[in-house]
Amino acid sequence: MSFIGGKLLVASRTLRDPNFARTVVLMLEHAEEGALGVVLNRPSPKTVCEVWESLGEQFVDNDEFVYLGGPVPGPLIALHAIQELGEKQIIPGVYMSVQREVIEQLVHTPDTRLRLFSGHSGWGGGQLEDELEVGGWHVADAVTDDVFGDTEFDHLWSQVLKRIALNIMLPGVSPDDLPPDPSMN
Repeated sequence: MSFIGGKLLVASRTLRDPNFARTVVLMLEHAEEGALGVVLNRPSPKTVCEVWESLGEQFVDNDEFVYLGGPVPGPLIALHAIQELGEKQIIPGVYMSVQREVIEQLVHTPDTRLRLFSGHSGWGGGQLEDELEVGGWHVADAVTDDVFGDTEFDHLWSQVLKRIALNIMLPGVSPDDLPPDPSMN
């Protein structure tokens, strides 16, 4: 069994669970006991500023959305780019933190690459493996732009699927090396 921590789970077109249809999940942990991830492309209607205000905390000048990490309730999870504040590296340049003091410091650090998640996605031992086996998910390598990039959240799913397809059809070829319009070849 190969574990996929630090990879992306990309919902297949046939996955009908409303919690995960057309989602991209960054896998934070995956072991025999189970798996944990956060949905990268489900913003909540609340901004970081609004959430901080509702918690009665000091004002934060941050209009980024808080994302719905999945259907499992839990503490806020921060994905960020500050190694010194990271509790765990997920992929190069992306760190995870859940400690309240660290998240408070992160939201008050100007110009940091930060994404907050309310809730998470979780699977018991063997559950994710079963879903992968029946074709519910595709697996892809994660890059920092998947987490912090300026891709519109509603386009991330299709962009990662295109990346997977390109890798299957032309393994090892960089998308930068392809002509803008392949039909002109």
